[in-house]
Amino acid sequence: MIRQAERSESTRANLMAAARALFAERGYAGVSTPEIVERAGSSRGALYHQFKDKKDLFRAVYEQEQQEILQQIAATMAEAPPTDPMAVLETGLHNFLLSCVDPERVRITLIDAPAVLGWQEWRAVDEKYGLGLIVAGLEAGIQAGVLRADLDIRPLALMILSALGEAAMFIANADDPESARARTEPAVLALVHGLRM
Repeated sequence: MIRQAERSESTRANLMAAARALFAERGYAGVSTPEIVERAGSSRGALYHQFKDKKDLFRAVYEQEQQEILQQIAATMAEAPPTDPMAVLETGLHNFLLSCVDPERVRITLIDAPAVLGWQEWRAVDEKYGLGLIVAGLEAGIQAGVLRADLDIRPLALMILSALGEAAMFIANADDPESARARTEPAVLALVHGLRM
């Protein structure tokens, strides 16, 4: 049973890695399931055992991308001085915006995901992975007495998440994403600094 579970997990990981590479290279619409199966060294039966369809596989790839982005941001935030909650928030925001310049990530998370999953599902996944980190950053700032404590954290965090989503789209759709990121970051930081006591 354990070996079978390990094989199943390995098959799933191989299919996701193959799909991720192809989706990043050519986009969701430009990739067929036979190509994914061939690149993964798997079979159509294995693909449909692991995933309902191509969209379900894409959803799994997208969620994995979101997890990786979140882990990278959390790791960089942990390196910021813990006694300076604003530095922690700024580090997290900076690193999120940097992830919006990566063309492979952009294609999967910002171009294809809203179109493939639909806005509501795309937003729900975004909230699942990003909202908690924003809430934690705001709570740390409030507890340290740096940020205003008179605002309800959840709607505030949702508004910041929405602003980050718009910033990400602006960067992703720019002719020069790095220049767009450099222009966008001060505006995003100004929003957060507006919450200072």
